[in-house]
Amino acid sequence: MIITLRKTEESDLDYVLTAEHSPENSAFVIRWPEERHRQALTDPDISHLIVQAETRVGYIILAGLRDRNDSIEFRRIVITEKGKGYGRQAVGLVKRLAFEIHQANRLWLDVKEHNHRARAVYKENGFSVEGVLRQCLKTESGYESLAVMSILRDEYRRERQEPVP
Repeated sequence: MIITLRKTEESDLDYVLTAEHSPENSAFVIRWPEERHRQALTDPDISHLIVQAETRVGYIILAGLRDRNDSIEFRRIVITEKGKGYGRQAVGLVKRLAFEIHQANRLWLDVKEHNHRARAVYKENGFSVEGVLRQCLKTESGYESLAVMSILRDEYRRERQEPVP
């Protein structure tokens, strides 16, 4: 199934909040209140997107679209239909959006160190680990570490076998 990304609308917020708070996703994301999602819809520095197949299958948040260093943060991806390849496809679309539309030099993210499934998807998509923010996140179960990963425009071009200037 081919997916697309579309701008999140206010009518999508119930879906976004339900996806974010579901037990299969909540352990891996830093949840936002509804008002924070609502603000993101109109923030010119943020792209809040729905991952769309025949129906909604997830959402994505990119931040730093106006970053003077051309570094975009892949802040969030939540996929509700697991095991169908939507996450892999969505990461590919995010890379295209960051490097071809927004002309980013760097696309980066942080991922909980124990989220092996997500880390594998990012690695398959050309992201490299830059380092680990050790026990930087206080959760109900204790402290968690975040791995910082990124891909650069030149790496993306090489991956697509485009000439690198």
